[in-house]
Amino acid sequence: MSPENSTPAAGQPDVAALTELRMRALDVITGLPPEVLELGQVFSAAGHELALVGGPVRDAFLGRASADLDFTTSARPDETIALLKEWGDAHWDIGKEFGTIGAKRFARAGRGSGTEIVVEVTTYRADEYDPTSRKPVVTFGDTLEGDLSRRDFTVNAMALRLPQLEFVDPHDGLVDLAAGLLRTPIAPEMSFDDDPLRMMRAARFAAQLGFGIEPATRQAIVDMADRMSIVSAERVRAELDKLLLSASPRAGLEVLTDTGLARHVLPELMLMKETVDEHGRHKDVYQHTLTVMQQAIDLETGPEGPVPGPDLVLRLAAVLHDCGKPATRRFEPGGGVSFHHHELVGAKLARKRLKELRYDKDTIKDVARLVELHLRFHGYGDGGWTDSAVRRYVTDAGPLLERLHRLTRADCTTRNRRRAQRLSGAYDSLEARIAELAEQEEIASIRPDLDGQQIMEILGIKPGPLVGRAYKHLLELRMERGPVDAETAKSDLLAWWATQQD
Repeated sequence: MSPENSTPAAGQPDVAALTELRMRALDVITGLPPEVLELGQVFSAAGHELALVGGPVRDAFLGRASADLDFTTSARPDETIALLKEWGDAHWDIGKEFGTIGAKRFARAGRGSGTEIVVEVTTYRADEYDPTSRKPVVTFGDTLEGDLSRRDFTVNAMALRLPQLEFVDPHDGLVDLAAGLLRTPIAPEMSFDDDPLRMMRAARFAAQLGFGIEPATRQAIVDMADRMSIVSAERVRAELDKLLLSASPRAGLEVLTDTGLARHVLPELMLMKETVDEHGRHKDVYQHTLTVMQQAIDLETGPEGPVPGPDLVLRLAAVLHDCGKPATRRFEPGGGVSFHHHELVGAKLARKRLKELRYDKDTIKDVARLVELHLRFHGYGDGGWTDSAVRRYVTDAGPLLERLHRLTRADCTTRNRRRAQRLSGAYDSLEARIAELAEQEEIASIRPDLDGQQIMEILGIKPGPLVGRAYKHLLELRMERGPVDAETAKSDLLAWWATQQD
């Protein structure tokens, strides 16, 4: 370990803090399933080392049982496969190229803990990047200590040898864990050069664990942020998802922007931070965005609610809802500021960004739609919305309505209590009208009073563009006045049809 990277900036934790961590870990470690110790014995009997490593060990010291059981071993992949066949009931080698083999032991009464156990075992390795490649070059190592030195941070570079339960911590990860500090096991420049994605993991762990970043490590991120450009979009997206779905995504996003990583991950967020009005003629778009995201998170529901948290679509929409403001900002005569159509520009930018990050089509469509609709509510408070306008609001939102409710409410960050109460009351009124209309008609799935088959039978026409035009006309009428009986709908259709014959 380099001298400049050897002492936590936050100071050494006191003995009491370390003792507490060890006591927590003891509780978790002694509660490990017997299948884990048995797996260690299988590898040991074959002359190989095996150690529980990374997140599960870190979480044990934090007093949290980990759902993941990740191991590292001296055995090569083919040897690991043979041993996991002996131990488990099923195995898979989809990660064999990187030395990772997975296995599952089914739950059986009278065997071990009696619960299903899933493990992943990876051969000791050292990942290195070619300066021009997006994929790591994997070389297998020979020692546990060497493997741990290639881990991202010291708090993830601790291991538990099995079956003897020997704790291995060559880089003082426990000290950093007690201090709440992220530090690389080797010089940060070397670590981030080997795998630039580790810089983004620093942001993710800041969000997940609430840890700070050791100064030399943070400076290396600032200096090497451009190295992120060689990392594949899929890997970046996976880390961004973990960050956004964490307990405190704001802390992670602040790391991304403060270090410049956001330029390569969410440049729209970086532009919001850089779009500063030094004369204070409008609110800070960046800080507003972070506040909206947190308020949206606070409005997520439990598992049985309409928007169970953590909800990735809602959180992405909150982060990107004002991304169109920098491009649409105009300083008007008289000192005013406008952002005309920033919701439409923002929807296009959000769609483009998420596409580049390789998000699936549904996520892209939903997030962009929420960004596009997030201002639709404004104006309702003036009392000018007809039942038709309410129907259109619900129909345009479709299955995103509950998310739109939360995004719109979260978008109020004014410190003016009276204005905040007025906006909240107006939205309460809108939701009440939606509920009232929903009792009277199927507002959540509005359709014309006649379907396509009925239209063709009444008009005596075959499938084609005319049917679609007739359907659209009846849908417009349905929006305007609500449901009608079949005879009225037929009369309306024939009246429209007569205009088409002229």
